[in-house]
Amino acid sequence: MVPEQATENWTPFTEVEKGAVHQQLEKLLASPFFHSSKRYPSFLRYVVVRVLAGETDQLKERILGVEVFGRPADYDTNTDPIVRVTAAEIRKRIEQYYQDPSHGQEIRFILPSGSYAPQFSLPGHPLGLAAPSGELSGNPLDTVVFQPPAAPGSLRVKRVSLKAWAPPIAVVLIAVLIASTALWYVSRPPLLKVFWDPFVKSPEPVLFCIADQNQYSTIRLRDAADPQHETTLSDTMVAVIIDDVSPLVNVAGMLRTYGQTYRVLGESTTSLTDLRRSPSVFIGAFDNSWTLRLTSPLRFHFANNHEMTQFWIEDRANPGKRDWVLDRAQQQQTETYKDYAIVARFVDPNTDQYVVVTAGIGRGGTVAAGEFLVDAHRMNEMLNQLPRGWERKSIEIVLETQVIQGRSGPPRISVVHVW
Repeated sequence: MVPEQATENWTPFTEVEKGAVHQQLEKLLASPFFHSSKRYPSFLRYVVVRVLAGETDQLKERILGVEVFGRPADYDTNTDPIVRVTAAEIRKRIEQYYQDPSHGQEIRFILPSGSYAPQFSLPGHPLGLAAPSGELSGNPLDTVVFQPPAAPGSLRVKRVSLKAWAPPIAVVLIAVLIASTALWYVSRPPLLKVFWDPFVKSPEPVLFCIADQNQYSTIRLRDAADPQHETTLSDTMVAVIIDDVSPLVNVAGMLRTYGQTYRVLGESTTSLTDLRRSPSVFIGAFDNSWTLRLTSPLRFHFANNHEMTQFWIEDRANPGKRDWVLDRAQQQQTETYKDYAIVARFVDPNTDQYVVVTAGIGRGGTVAAGEFLVDAHRMNEMLNQLPRGWERKSIEIVLETQVIQGRSGPPRISVVHVW
């Protein structure tokens, strides 16, 4: 049975209310209706962020096609209806999510037919408004009860006598206290948003430093007039590993939903001057010298034997520990193994800028780390390991993932360190 819907739309105005909407958004996207898709979460995050920012004029089909799906500015919306098709599918999945009675008291998302601007509603418009300052006249047992406003700025007030209701007052107050505590909990900004907040708020585009490989190779060039005619030339190319591109796409797409821009440089062309301009994200470990340099002073850092046949993540507090080791021979022979990764966020003392490292011992670990950094559900798994005030501190996470036939499974948290 579909849970009863609120009768009126609700517009979040305060930062607390907007934080509650973000929290509900991540809960919705972590559900089975969305978590296995990349297209639907990207779309829904983008339109929700725009609505909360008061930028509903940006929620037009062509703009969404360009901003969310990377279509050219002059693309034909009639022959490429990706925005309309995606919105229709999201609309259906939202309805399926709220058919579960256990979601009946949650903030409800509504994507009206024919619109790309989501609306929100609260079951019963919960109270929790404080009485205005000043003394109440009349009977001291009288109180002021606030009723939900019919429109922003209007407030209906009525005076009632509580003499007859004195016995259950304690019960009511306890219920209000519990409800207020629950509302505070769900109103906190999502952990994912808090983690990336220094990057989202940066006035400069975020820099991605991705591992690259310089190599001599050949390139085939085709004749424009006769594509069957071709020539082969020697060429110097800079190559990137496709598995390293996966974290780049995931994190860059997430930053774009928050309105942040970015730029990409190869490891071999990145300079200290580049890193001093803005926050940076470093992808890859043993093929990215910047990652090795940045993580070297950290508690958890990368290490290997002299023959470079075994690679591991070392714990400075327990250097003899070898729980996170990758044997290259096993990796190459079986393509089925456990890989490990470091995810870290801290301020680099050489640049005074925030950096995030997403790097596995092997490529599977790097892919898993990139997934972790944009998955609100996975990040929330470390909530009980985070101390008070962690938002302003440095954080390092060791992840593990099972790689089968060269493809990584979901990331699992091994340890969290905050300093």
